[in-house]
Amino acid sequence: MIGTRRSYDLVAERYAEELGDELRGKPLDRGVLEVFAELADDGVVADIGCGPGHVAAYLAGRGVRAVGMDLSPAMCGVARRTASVAVGAADMTALPVRGQSLAGLVCLYAVIHLDEQQRAAAYAEFARVLRPGGHALIAFHTSDADFPVGGAKMLTEWWGHQVDLTFHYLDPCAESDALATAGLVPEARLDREPHPDTEHPSRRSYLLVRRA
Repeated sequence: MIGTRRSYDLVAERYAEELGDELRGKPLDRGVLEVFAELADDGVVADIGCGPGHVAAYLAGRGVRAVGMDLSPAMCGVARRTASVAVGAADMTALPVRGQSLAGLVCLYAVIHLDEQQRAAAYAEFARVLRPGGHALIAFHTSDADFPVGGAKMLTEWWGHQVDLTFHYLDPCAESDALATAGLVPEARLDREPHPDTEHPSRRSYLLVRRA
């Protein structure tokens, strides 16, 4: 986790410049977020691994009471400056949130930095902080031209910075099972191809689950 935190601290400003407006070119991401926003009631929703806060801000723009959380303090600083939501630093495997206090949560492309044991811990935390009936939306990469499902890409240089990051390409079926084991009931799944000229050319999956 230390490598991941430090790496994102180093690239936070550039990340926001490059990806802070990415939803504009991702109609399917916007679509699943619209569905999630409709499912959320009047409670608080957390964007876990919020980065520069663009997803939390998008949800807030649709009337959702959204807050952001990210492992990287520098990312949190960027999000506070650019997004109209409250943001705090947090580790998704040990969230500083009371049990059953969230109406919902989103976690887009953040669990990819966790190994299997860490993801199980994160999913258990998601289940703990969600109130019964609350929804979670999880998104991740599944494969690309160089890495198959189950593969892992190590990144040591990013935008001129020395980093220490691992990107796991996850199996949607295995993640659905892990979420169910944590007490999060699968409700829907969407798989898609990459959007040309908008993002890293990886295949992606979205899982919508509900706290039992």
